[in-house]
Amino acid sequence: MRDPGDLYELTADAERVPEGLHLVAGLTGFADAGGAVSQFTEYLRNTLDHSVIAAFDADVLLDYRARRPIIYFDQDHLTDYQPATLRLYLARDEIGQQFLLLAGFEPDFRWDQFTAAVLELVRRFKVSSTTWVHAIPMPVPHTRPIGVTVSGNRSDLIESMSVWRPHTQVPANALHLVEFRLQESGASVVGFVLLVPHYLADTEFPATALSALESTSAATGLIFPSDQLREQNRDFVGRIDEQVHDNPELAKLVGTLEERYDAYMEGSTLRSPLTDEAGELPSADEIAAELENFLATRRSRDEGPPA
Repeated sequence: MRDPGDLYELTADAERVPEGLHLVAGLTGFADAGGAVSQFTEYLRNTLDHSVIAAFDADVLLDYRARRPIIYFDQDHLTDYQPATLRLYLARDEIGQQFLLLAGFEPDFRWDQFTAAVLELVRRFKVSSTTWVHAIPMPVPHTRPIGVTVSGNRSDLIESMSVWRPHTQVPANALHLVEFRLQESGASVVGFVLLVPHYLADTEFPATALSALESTSAATGLIFPSDQLREQNRDFVGRIDEQVHDNPELAKLVGTLEERYDAYMEGSTLRSPLTDEAGELPSADEIAAELENFLATRRSRDEGPPA
């Protein structure tokens, strides 16, 4: 395997990183239901003091044709180019506690070398624990708290927070491999999988970012500001609730999800909140189609007849 150090470049600020900090990580790519990871990491960078301590080489790790960067065209000339980034930051939480934040794109290539690079940085800075988040769509209602599946070797968090513990095979995220290698080495690591309502998976659902903040706080003791996200979530949920209330078919579908979710959480014999005993469940397509149809109708009504 190539030298892991070839994938990143340390900045001058790396010299002032104290030992024993928590590492928090979230990468965007294969799955980011509800925009959870992108909102979570962007919110941290927008609200907390931070500086870059390591930058990964996008030309080596990223497939530009699959995830094309943004370039700005102003009438007759190009004005700006924004390539994707993958960086390690030194940040401070709301009360000044320092931590490391790994955020940006999920690598398309060289996962083994990237994983070795992350473990090299973990050893270099003597990281005390690694916490990472990602999100998947699940047939659960938006009217209930965002649940999590917890993995890693933090048994306290698994026992207290993990609402669904499946035996299954899943497509891997690059941070799954990082978690796997950290666990092999005996390092403290925990992963939080946010279970996002599947009919909101393609939206930016603020509750997912709040759940990521709360899960990370539970694992690390870090304190994050959340007032702005909570206000955004109240507005978002209010609009969705209004749409559900005005559409009997959509209300029925969401109600079915609520019943099955509540039965599961009350300790019923259901294997998961996904199905009833007959194995029946409104599909994501059914709920999404109902919501889209209603939104289209609502937009037409709001716009009024053409002049």
